[in-house]
Amino acid sequence: MDKKPYVPQGPRRPSNNGPRRPNDRNNAAKDPYITNERIRAREVRLVGDNVEPGIYSIQEALRMAHEQELDLIEISPTAEPPVCKILDYQKYLYQQKKRQKEQKAKATKVVVKEIRFGPQTDDHDYNFKLKHAVGFLQEGAKVKAYVFFKGRSILFKEQGEVLLLRFANDLEEYGKVEQMPVLEGKRMIIMISPKKKQ
Repeated sequence: MDKKPYVPQGPRRPSNNGPRRPNDRNNAAKDPYITNERIRAREVRLVGDNVEPGIYSIQEALRMAHEQELDLIEISPTAEPPVCKILDYQKYLYQQKKRQKEQKAKATKVVVKEIRFGPQTDDHDYNFKLKHAVGFLQEGAKVKAYVFFKGRSILFKEQGEVLLLRFANDLEEYGKVEQMPVLEGKRMIIMISPKKKQ
């Protein structure tokens, strides 16, 4: 009976005694780059504005960083020898985060504008909505156009499809069809994405 409680404690003790692993993991999350004395390589390739590019011993590179009151940052650890820069580490991290945020913002900003038609939309209404769609596509937004069928108007679904295909055709200059007309419940939908600017 005494041995059983001791067995689960066995694996716990080393992890309590050696909190290095969680700390290392936390440091890795906080510090995505290896800096200063933590760099293991004997030689490093220095690049950047404030140094003469070339291969230096780690001691020489660290001395140069200390003289400038900056950090030695390993930016490409897999290179042979590793590539380092002498910079203010906090400033460098801030710039990297800012760049990632900007890239993320560019990647995720896909605006979808909806345009609704009835199965028997007249020409005036159609042209008004077409003009709006051109504007949306020119702004870089996607256009989700759909024909909404109320009650028995579902009988006109072919008419709805013709309308959406005509709409896509009229927008050919500004956008390309991402999804052909599909009936989803009471709505027939077509997706048009903007053409990339040359």
